[in-house]
Amino acid sequence: MLIYNTILQFESFLGPTTTIVVAVLILIVLFTAFIRRYKRCPSDRILVVYGKVGGGQSAKCIHGGAAFIFPVIQDYQYLDLTPISIEVNLVNALSKQNIRVNVPSRFTIGISTEPGVMQNAAERLLGLGLSDIQELAKEIIFGQLRLVVASMDIEEINSDRDKFLSNISTSVESELKKVGLKLINVNITDIVDESGYIEALGKEAAAHAINAARKSVAEKNRDGSIGEANAVQDQRTQVAAANAKAVDGENTAKIEVANSNALRRQREAEAERNAIASEKVQAAKALEEAYAAEQEAELARAERERASQTADIIIPAQIDKNKVEIDAEAEAEKIRRRAKGEADAILFKAQAEAKGLYEVLTKQAAGLDQIVKAAGNDSQNAALLLIADKLPELVKLQSEAIKNIKIDKITVWEGGNSKDGKTSTSNFISGMYKSVPPLQEIFNMAGMQLPDYLKGKELPSSEQTDEEIEHNSKSDEK
Repeated sequence: MLIYNTILQFESFLGPTTTIVVAVLILIVLFTAFIRRYKRCPSDRILVVYGKVGGGQSAKCIHGGAAFIFPVIQDYQYLDLTPISIEVNLVNALSKQNIRVNVPSRFTIGISTEPGVMQNAAERLLGLGLSDIQELAKEIIFGQLRLVVASMDIEEINSDRDKFLSNISTSVESELKKVGLKLINVNITDIVDESGYIEALGKEAAAHAINAARKSVAEKNRDGSIGEANAVQDQRTQVAAANAKAVDGENTAKIEVANSNALRRQREAEAERNAIASEKVQAAKALEEAYAAEQEAELARAERERASQTADIIIPAQIDKNKVEIDAEAEAEKIRRRAKGEADAILFKAQAEAKGLYEVLTKQAAGLDQIVKAAGNDSQNAALLLIADKLPELVKLQSEAIKNIKIDKITVWEGGNSKDGKTSTSNFISGMYKSVPPLQEIFNMAGMQLPDYLKGKELPSSEQTDEEIEHNSKSDEK
């Protein structure tokens, strides 16, 4: 999301083309950073990833693989698997017989790739130099070598070197694994002691070896003479037996040759007979296959003639039938499309009318809402506003009611006031007004009042007193 927002900001400042270039450069930088954080472990090293590795471990060790190192929360180092050679010259080591010996030796060690031991190396050797690792291993080897020498006799150490090396390997390797190392090789040179005990054992062994050698030489000379006489005897016996076997073999070979010749001639005659019979059988099969082929050819010819006649008669009829079906389908498709077009037109018209009606009603509703708001949210005042808006039309209708009355001349004979105080002229005008549709009633139902001159009331004259005017007003109200 942050990258996307950054790209949008660049686009607003630099333009589309420059934004694309910047976006590509950002992606390249991110891809390069991703590649640089993906670490491959060589075969001669151990990749140790430390930091937040999960699983409750302090580090994760990888040998012969690869891993992605997350920035900030993880880091990595390598442990070198190159063998380390350590010279260990053990001096004055006390043996089981309390004889001090010197054991010069050379040990070859290296960092182990076993899962558990490799974890120990990551925890105890990571960050140490080669000299530090050598010094640590040397101290462990010195201690275990002294223990092995103290548990063995001088004779065992001197004569049974395999057992001595096995004990050293078992003891030293178990301790080296605790710090992540493994024992690769042990090489023990000459073992000496200050008292000369080992040298005396060597001289005794040499004397035994010389005497045993001399005895062995005499015994070999004796065995040689006896063997020579036995060899001459065996030679003569084996030569005679070989000659007898040779003659027997020659006779047996001649018999086998004769049997072989007879068997050959028998098999040749049998093969000749089989060949003649096979030739006759093959000739008969060839004739049979030829007859069958001719029969199939005749059948194929008859079938071709029948197919030709069928094609001349049936295929034209089938073509005409297909043409009629295609024309009928085309006509039906034309009718269906025309009907679909008419239906779509009707539907479109209905939808347009409904949409127009919806717009009109929506606008009317919005207008009424504005009128109600203009009337102070009073529905009665809003109705008065609507009726006031229609007042010109109502007056027009009132005037339309009497506009067609033909009045060419009106002669009024005024005879003075009547008993109700009104003149004849005013009575005439009042009667004409009453013939007009009841506009006063319409306005009364709407809660509106017409002017006095439209009601037919007399206006107050200047000669009337204030008391008369007030009396007339109260009478009107009653």
